[in-house]
Amino acid sequence: YSFGLGLLTTFSFIGLGLTGILLMFYYVPSVERAFVDIVELQTTVPFGQLLRNMHRWGAHLMVIMAVLHMVRVFYTGAYKPPREFNWIVGVILLILTLGASFTGYLLPWDQLSFWAITVGSSIAGYVPIIGPIIQKLLLGGAEVGQEALVRFYALHVIVIPSLLFLLISVHLWRVRKDGGMAASEISDGNEAA
Repeated sequence: YSFGLGLLTTFSFIGLGLTGILLMFYYVPSVERAFVDIVELQTTVPFGQLLRNMHRWGAHLMVIMAVLHMVRVFYTGAYKPPREFNWIVGVILLILTLGASFTGYLLPWDQLSFWAITVGSSIAGYVPIIGPIIQKLLLGGAEVGQEALVRFYALHVIVIPSLLFLLISVHLWRVRKDGGMAASEISDGNEAA
């Protein structure tokens, strides 16, 4: 019924955590070394290309599974009472997942990364009233450079994964607390008819 999308998303997160920890041994968040470290990881470290690709494809899988999970929950009406709190937690989890994907995209510090952070921080700068403050917080200054890379690295490896772990735990606890999946209620309704 659920296609196991929530579990696949959770297992993707666990896999990303494990591969991410291994990648941290070979990566230094420095504008001088980041790109060189990625190239070295892919070309000279045994199984480095495999490790990086497992992390990258795992990230794509997590985003896809999270979106499909949200679509399935919405389509089946599993967000309705008593599960509306868990729906909100799920929406926050999806936003954090997209944030983790974006911050990870920036870490190789190649041209794609540089322009992605430039465009992303510029978009954040357009938020009414607090936009310039958010932009300066993200970049650590007026322009894209070392401070921005370190901030996005910290977001990618500490802040967002910690929040994801906490909210996934709450999300799973709420599924149990709310009586399991909403499928049991749907099947109960069909049996009564």
